[in-house]
Amino acid sequence: QVQLVESGGGLVQAGGSLRLSCAASGTILTHNNMGWYRQAPGNEREMVATITNSRNTNYADSVKGRFTISRDNAKNAVYLQMNSLKPEDTAVYYCNSVHVYSGQSSWGQGTQVTVSS
Repeated sequence: QVQLVESGGGLVQAGGSLRLSCAASGTILTHNNMGWYRQAPGNEREMVATITNSRNTNYADSVKGRFTISRDNAKNAVYLQMNSLKPEDTAVYYCNSVHVYSGQSSWGQGTQVTVSS
């Protein structure tokens, strides 16, 4: 069973930075496309950034140029470097994996990011 555990969230002032980490277990990371999603109160969950098993990346327009997704397959981990944070980035951030062969999707429990103005 795939388990994803996020960490690195917290409270930061606008313009600051945070680095989120997602530790994966129960799967081989190279067999998964990975992504970060977020959900603010009253909003639907939205894609923030994705990275395929071949390291192709995709970003939401709202975070392009500020956020960077990366993966370390040896450590079974995925990261989201967030710079120039804005209050509108405040949300619970979730890690997601999608197995490239089975299509199985798994989610972490989420980590809160709060950006104060």
